[in-house]
Amino acid sequence: MRFRTLLFFGLITFYWLGCQPQVQQTSEESSELATETESATIEETNKPTILFFGNSLTAGYGLDPSEAFSAIIQQRLDSLGLSYQVVRSAGLSGETTASGNTRLDWVLEQQPIDVFVLELGANDGLRGISTEETQRNLNAMIDQVQETYPEAEIVLSGMMVPPNMGADYADDFQKIFPKVAKNQEVALIPFLLEDVAGEPELNLPDGIHPTAEGHQIVANTVWEVLYPLLESES
Repeated sequence: MRFRTLLFFGLITFYWLGCQPQVQQTSEESSELATETESATIEETNKPTILFFGNSLTAGYGLDPSEAFSAIIQQRLDSLGLSYQVVRSAGLSGETTASGNTRLDWVLEQQPIDVFVLELGANDGLRGISTEETQRNLNAMIDQVQETYPEAEIVLSGMMVPPNMGADYADDFQKIFPKVAKNQEVALIPFLLEDVAGEPELNLPDGIHPTAEGHQIVANTVWEVLYPLLESES
């Protein structure tokens, strides 16, 4: 698994360095894109709501929306007769923690949230944004959710980055997520891409984004942390 993970990170590094001018966004640009896509966001529902707030991984980049891990979570909830509505439209490709922090206000205004899954940080790591800034933004978003919806359960999704920014940076980055989760007393998914990273057949040709089969595994990883929280609320 370690070799495959290193291979995955090597592919990410290659892709990122080759495509950086095309994909790099400032916080302002990402916020503008979020504003443009506001019309296709949250559907009102009377069911308890699970909001997935993240980047292209949450958005199911390169796939039909029904194949993304968040959609698979909804299918699993329905099959078990659990009356929850998953909000899948809050994933924005290229999102950093800074732009997510800017966008979060609008998202939280749309409807009450019962479970908030925060999947941001990967793009920070790929751009070498300071771990202090990433940690500060994650804390700010969690604080904002807790202030707006004090009863909401919060899940933080952990991520790893390739070593192209240096081994120390990669190590510090990986430690952000368990540190934030512990300090904020929220649930943690240790590594969102567990058992998917480094598996060529489970990733699209870019080597970064999971295939439909990969999203099935990601959904299982998320479910292991999410389901106990839903049981405790029942």
